[in-house]
This record gives sequence, C-alpha cells and structure tokens, in this order.
Amino acid sequence: MAGPTSRQVLSLYRVMLKESKKFSSYNYRTFALRRIKDTFRENKNVTNPEVIQELIEKAKANIEVIRRQVLVSHLYTAEKLIIEHQ
Repeated sequence: MAGPTSRQVLSLYRVMLKESKKFSSYNYRTFALRRIKDTFRENKNVTNPEVIQELIEKAKANIEVIRRQVLVSHLYTAEKLIIEHQ
C-alpha cells in the first residue's frame, strides 16, 4: 500500500469538519470543530509514514464516532442557545 498523500489527509480533514457541523448542539459542534482543527495543526509536522498511517486510521475511526454521535444528538434535540440565533 502506498503511503498517505497530503490529498488523502486533506480529504479526511474536510470530511471530519463536514460531519462535525451536523451536530444539533452548539456546544458539541464547536467543541468537535475546535478539537479537529487543533489535532490536525498539532500533527502537521509529522513525517514518519507509519505514524501518519496510524493517525489516519485513528481519524477514520473518529469519523464513525462523530457520525454516530450526530445521529444521537438529532434524537435528543433541545432548544437553540441564544448565541445560535445571531
């Protein structure tokens, strides 16, 4: 298997951001977006292909977690916060 390309990593980043924006709760949504951005920024200088591959696998697993949590968050919706009405 070929090593991960920057295109794969960017695609993964975009998918994670897109899925996280689907949270119905403002707090979960902003937390997820901030955490994704921070984690990718933190690991942007990793050059070891094995470590990169591990991080990619972890991110793929996290996408599935995000998707499941989004489904659950839509089952138990609450009123929007005042900050969301702006």
